[in-house]
Amino acid sequence: MSVGLLAVVDDILAAAMKASAKTAGVVIDDAAVTPQYVQGLTPARELPVVWKIALGSLVNKFVIIIPIALLLTAFAPWILPYLLIIGGGFLCFEGAEKVLEWFGMHHAVADDGPRDERKLVFGAIRTDLILSTEIMLISLASLDADFGIWMTLGALLVIGFAMTVAVYGAVALLVKIDDIGLRLMKSASRRVRRTGARIVAGMPAVFRVISVIGTVAMLWVGGHLVIANLAETFWHAPYDVVHAITHAIEAAGAVVVWIVDTALSAVAGLALGLVIVGIVTLASRALRRTPVTEDAH
Repeated sequence: MSVGLLAVVDDILAAAMKASAKTAGVVIDDAAVTPQYVQGLTPARELPVVWKIALGSLVNKFVIIIPIALLLTAFAPWILPYLLIIGGGFLCFEGAEKVLEWFGMHHAVADDGPRDERKLVFGAIRTDLILSTEIMLISLASLDADFGIWMTLGALLVIGFAMTVAVYGAVALLVKIDDIGLRLMKSASRRVRRTGARIVAGMPAVFRVISVIGTVAMLWVGGHLVIANLAETFWHAPYDVVHAITHAIEAAGAVVVWIVDTALSAVAGLALGLVIVGIVTLASRALRRTPVTEDAH
């Protein structure tokens, strides 16, 4: 009996490893996006905030995404593409807002201390919900259709836990690199002190680069989600355009094709995100003006 149990566990782990390999791109996106949320915090609050976001990510996967994905796959598989379109649109919206911030077209929220930290954690968990949804749905689609409900559930739980540890472990290490640099600066070795000083001096630039990568990742993943799932529902044209362009440059090699495909998805995501930002801005202005109009009458 124990041999049978070990065989089941082995099958689950093997299936989880195979399925999770296809989510590598989204995992990288998740790891690139998350460090933005701890910028501006005091060093003492960085790891606690990362821990809160990681716990929220586990809740997203185990309590929300996996149960709903399994239920929808069993009873209403047609609705999944529409949910992914909505999630992709949200990522495009957030990415476009960050791009506008680069050009000074968006006002930063004032720092209110602990209250801001709660908003920060909530925003990170909200974004993680979209990225985790894609990770889990890609994993679900990669599993054998004859795997069985309990084996599928086991594989998804393993993937969800492993991806969360990988992403937020990397994030925790990244946000504490400057502290490592400070410790190196106290070393008796002059060479080690110089290395520590370079690490500390270089971290602001590293975080700026990460911020850019994270924003591009949002636009890329969001644009890809929208284009791919529109093709599965009611509008094939955007996907056909991307496919035609990438097909035309296949001779350039897989790397070039991937770069072009990613760039097209990011540009589409930015365009869609700017449209959504415009709609949200106009709607919010209209809602603010409504009471004034009523008072005037």
